[in-house]
Parts: sequence; C-alpha cells; structure tokens
Amino acid sequence: MRKQYILFMTVALCGSLATTLEAQDNDTWASLSRYAQANADWKASGQLRPTAVFIGNSITQGWYESRPDFFTANNFAGRGISGQTTPQFLSRFRADVIALNPQIVVINGGINDMAENTGPYDPDFTFGNIESMAELAHANGIAVVLTSVLPAGHIPWRTEIAGTPEKILALNARIKACAESKGFTYVDYYTPMVDAQRAMAAPYTSDGVHVTDAGYQLMEAIVKGAIDELLKK
Repeated sequence: MRKQYILFMTVALCGSLATTLEAQDNDTWASLSRYAQANADWKASGQLRPTAVFIGNSITQGWYESRPDFFTANNFAGRGISGQTTPQFLSRFRADVIALNPQIVVINGGINDMAENTGPYDPDFTFGNIESMAELAHANGIAVVLTSVLPAGHIPWRTEIAGTPEKILALNARIKACAESKGFTYVDYYTPMVDAQRAMAAPYTSDGVHVTDAGYQLMEAIVKGAIDELLKK
C-alpha cells in the first residue's frame, strides 16, 4: 500500500510540475503577464472602460511609448509587445482586450509573421488569427477596427526573406475583404505611407518597418477619424 501511495504521489507531483511548467512556457511565449498589472490597475481604478484598446507588436508598443498623450487624452489603452506575431496576440486577446471591456479594439499585426519570428509564414494561419480576434471581439460586444499592415520593402532583421511587399498586399486585401463582409471598420495605413517601390516612405520610418514620429502623427489622424465615426453609431 505504501509503495502504491508513493507511486500515486510521484505521478501527481509530476503532473502538477508539468502543468506549472506548461503555464510558465505559455507565459514566456505569449508574454501573458506583460500587462497583467496594468490591466488589474485599470479595472480596479474605477476608470471608465477604455474607449479603444490597440493590440499589436512593436509598432503599437512604440506608438504609446513615444506618444503617450494620444492614448491618455483619448482614453485609449496600448497593448503592443515588440516582436510578437498574430498567434501570440490571439493567446493574450482575452486578458489584454476582452477583460478590459473596451468599446473598440484596433488590431494591427502581420509583419512579424512574415518575418517568421515564431515560425514559417502561413498567410492562411495569420489571416485566421486576425479574423478570430475580430470575431471574439464582436461576440463580446466590442466594435472592431481592422488595420492594414504597414508597407515594407524588406524585413531589416531577416534580409534573406523575399517577397515582403507582395505578402503585405495580399494580406491587406484579405483583411479589407473581411472587414467589408462582416461589417467591421477597415483602416488603411498602407496607401498614404507607401512609396513608389512599395516600401514605407522615408519620412515615416526609421528602418523600413518601424515608425517615426511623423508616421505616428499620420496614423493618429487616420485611426482617430475612424474611431470617431464608430462612436457616433
């Protein structure tokens, strides 16, 4: 009996350890705890729910870090994490968006998928992640703003990857079609920011992918107009 008890406890402890390690691995992979305190603070503060949550990668993170007044003045929350891909956004979408109960979510992603930051680029998989986030938001009464991937002629940290402009155009077409078919708002950053070589125009980027202050100012004017129109409905 004692041997059976020891065996049972060993299996139970191993199972518990495996669950703990899995949770740690998931947190490490998707940075699930990155905004946990900020989210808790927002909910505990008694503030109005966010007018909009912006979820994305370094483009979003750099936006609210370099131009925080745009977010605070408009009651927006920034939930960007540098380097992340769309499956990572989707993994933290409930915690970083739905749990905050915003009126609107602004979704921007795809360039890091093309950079293969978390594996080979599969356009169907990337689009599916974006569509799933939009559907989750809609099911929870959150208005959806789907945004275009910004233009890029190449991936500066993965110069061996070819066909970036074509991949961006193809994904943007699918995002726009999804928005139109499902009644979501589509925001086009691409058209006013692209140059003749289908890269991002020099005034708007520091390295071909990341955005300058001038680029953020342009994006703010575009997305704020779309949000204002949604709030009128």
